[in-house]
Amino acid sequence: MLTSVLDRFPADFEFGVATAAYQIEGGQTDGRGPSIWDSFAATGRNVVGKEDGRIACDHYNRWPQDLDLIRSGGFDAYRFSFAWPRLLPDGKGAINAKGLAFYDRLIDGMLERGIKPNATLYHWDLPSALQDKGGWMNRDIASWFSDYAQLVANHYGDRLAQVATINEPWCVAFLSHRLGIHAPGYRDLRAAARAMHHTMLAHGTAVQTLRSCGVGNLGLVMNFEPAEAGDQSPESQQAAQLWDGLYNRWYLGGVTQGRYPEDVCQALQAYLPENYQDDMAVVSEPLDWLGVNYYTRGRWYQDRQVSAPDLGDVVAAGGPLAKTQMGWEIFPQGLRDTLLRIHRDYSKLPIYVTENGMAWDDHVVDGAVHDDLRCAYFREHLSACLEAMAAGVPLKGYYAWSLLDNYEWAEGYSKRFGIVHVDYDSQVRSPKKSYLAWQAGLSARRG
Repeated sequence: MLTSVLDRFPADFEFGVATAAYQIEGGQTDGRGPSIWDSFAATGRNVVGKEDGRIACDHYNRWPQDLDLIRSGGFDAYRFSFAWPRLLPDGKGAINAKGLAFYDRLIDGMLERGIKPNATLYHWDLPSALQDKGGWMNRDIASWFSDYAQLVANHYGDRLAQVATINEPWCVAFLSHRLGIHAPGYRDLRAAARAMHHTMLAHGTAVQTLRSCGVGNLGLVMNFEPAEAGDQSPESQQAAQLWDGLYNRWYLGGVTQGRYPEDVCQALQAYLPENYQDDMAVVSEPLDWLGVNYYTRGRWYQDRQVSAPDLGDVVAAGGPLAKTQMGWEIFPQGLRDTLLRIHRDYSKLPIYVTENGMAWDDHVVDGAVHDDLRCAYFREHLSACLEAMAAGVPLKGYYAWSLLDNYEWAEGYSKRFGIVHVDYDSQVRSPKKSYLAWQAGLSARRG
């Protein structure tokens, strides 16, 4: 179980669970505007089964039950996200009062249960009206995002324990604009280069706005993936180096050092916004903490089928270790190494592991879900955190992904990450063995 490893963390270490609005809320009524994921899911073969988030886990109506699960599990905090189109249906301008009221209920419900509300402003559900204006490809998104941040700050800021601006800017920019796997589904290097910078500019602008409104404890949540060459060839070594720049060094260097990696800048030179360097002081606005989302490592070959390779022309090499339902290698050492690298090479700021977890083909059998592999996954990754802390990393918290099985973006409902099983037909919640392991371990910590 988890008790023995949880006992080794400091008394003030923060344990929580995480979700995202589009993945669990449903409730696309009461004035909520459309998002890019609504149209992306409705288009072609973008999403497994053309499934969407219209109902998801019905958290919009069942939030008291879900908060009770967090409290009963013994977790300190809940990392949730606001849905931008629920608050501002057109992305800017008119405010949706029913959307404001929903998050009032949700946040007050956390506080009543002794759960810290840790909010993310943007977890991928851009209002469609802003996509019509170019979305993350348009520099004006920095001001749109700032106005949205101000609304959140003014209405909820005094009740939020922690605020992240953007979740996983690599996914927002490169996965969605160069690889086309997530909404809005572009496969265009110019679009990606602009989104790569504008996400960071919007982040910095929002930090300025939040601080001016008196909101503190601000951070950025980035996803990390150690990049290894699939073989010893110079081409694969170069592919891994560039992938590391795209995935890890671009966002981390921008936010902590005020500069992007030179090798990636050279590769993107023809596509980056003009005079982007002038924005780097805003991009690197001082933060209070950094968020690390970690799931696996990447091993890469250069795509030899492409006569003139560019960024993104890489082929996954696979690896010898056990895989999750997503096909991702279970590689706890990568979490330890990532935490050490950030602390050694980039920043001495406090760090939170803001997402870590695994998908598996879980089923309820006789009222129980025996996800032993997930229990082992958490135990091994928590042990990796302890190793990093012993080496001097100022790690302050760990959030399990995810509280609930949910809408897994382009995978639809085919992949289950939750520590609580959700029957999507009946909406019945069934705590898995991993939830019970967390519950027992966190209870033991409290004596």
